[in-house]
Amino acid sequence: MARYAKEHKQVTRQRIIDKAGLRFKQDGVDGSGISTLMSDAGLTNGAFYAHFASKDDLVANVLADELRTQLERCGTLRPGRPGLEDFVREYLSAEHRDNAGLGCPSAALLDEIGRCGDETKRAYTGGSRAIVEEIAARLAPEDPGSARGSALGLFTMMVGTLQLSRALSDQKFADEVLERGVENALTLMS
Repeated sequence: MARYAKEHKQVTRQRIIDKAGLRFKQDGVDGSGISTLMSDAGLTNGAFYAHFASKDDLVANVLADELRTQLERCGTLRPGRPGLEDFVREYLSAEHRDNAGLGCPSAALLDEIGRCGDETKRAYTGGSRAIVEEIAARLAPEDPGSARGSALGLFTMMVGTLQLSRALSDQKFADEVLERGVENALTLMS
């Protein structure tokens, strides 16, 4: 019985994290109250504190999970630079731009993460660092350290490009930002 209870608690906790990730990326951290988050997960407010110490604890766990998932997705791409090019094109696509809830937490939440507490920033830092390291390893498999600066530039350019494209009301201009972003990323990779 205890094993079932532990597994059930882990499954429930993951459901809260998954639903909160979607909600945070759609409505923002500040725009997502515990009541709404728990309702999304099909649970009562009272169940929240059985899984998380605070909303900040939840945000940190969501970011760690989202970035780990993004990194795992990178691992399914073609090896080396061809896979990195696929990642760039997928990241800077109209589909990704138009579906923030299903996309990258960096582009959706970066401004709010900057105002979060240390626990959340540590979770975000660890996940972002791992993605930059993955990009560097694809840019220079023989010496990823030599490509760290380029990887960091590529990652930040991609996030900023996607944020700008999402903020524009002119669809043609927003699409142009994405197209130029892909061209700039491919140039940075060469």
